[in-house]
Amino acid sequence: MLVTIAIDGPVSAGKSTLSDAVARRLNILHLDTGAMYRAVGLAALQNGIDPHDQEAVERIFLDNKAQVGIEYENERQRTLLNGQDVSQLIRTEEVGLAASAVSRYPTVRRYLVDTQRRLSEKTSILMDGRDIGTVVLPHAPVKIFLTASPEARARRRCLQLKKQGKKACFDEVLRDLVKRDEQDRGRAADPLRQADDAVLLDTSNLDFEQSVRAIMDIVEARYGQK
Repeated sequence: MLVTIAIDGPVSAGKSTLSDAVARRLNILHLDTGAMYRAVGLAALQNGIDPHDQEAVERIFLDNKAQVGIEYENERQRTLLNGQDVSQLIRTEEVGLAASAVSRYPTVRRYLVDTQRRLSEKTSILMDGRDIGTVVLPHAPVKIFLTASPEARARRRCLQLKKQGKKACFDEVLRDLVKRDEQDRGRAADPLRQADDAVLLDTSNLDFEQSVRAIMDIVEARYGQK
């Protein structure tokens, strides 16, 4: 039996790290779809293209300058752009804002959603992103909308940046985060929203292990003990 889990939520809600932990416990693949949109955003920046210029961004695909791929190594996802591992390069704030912009464009979305759906048809998988339960996997047996207050998400993002040896100003991180939220909820194509049948999970007052356990409880309620 294939296990299919869709986790959506706003930026810095902890979707990627929590999904990694849950997928490992379930021994299934975790697909970070946001990383794929970040790769397209990075492609735009690397080619000197304004991510808000839809025509120019879509032309990247016609010119084969944004071939996004996924590989798994030691149970972790490697995101590829034109064959190059860009897993670290895509984690900057600049690329995150670019990803939010390019994710609005139908050509970008069709290309990546088709890739994501094909993978889900072959193997048990946990996908996280902005529109997994609403668009990519609308029939997933488990749907979770993972969120936290903007302040809690900004604090977590600052800690993450500091652990990476980067400077982090809480006010700037919060401002960028709120801007991302507005872009993601306001885009015309597949805006961020909670699926009608998704379980809302607010982790503002939960630590990491409590959040993992809460997700596991939701999964086990549907599939039983894994």
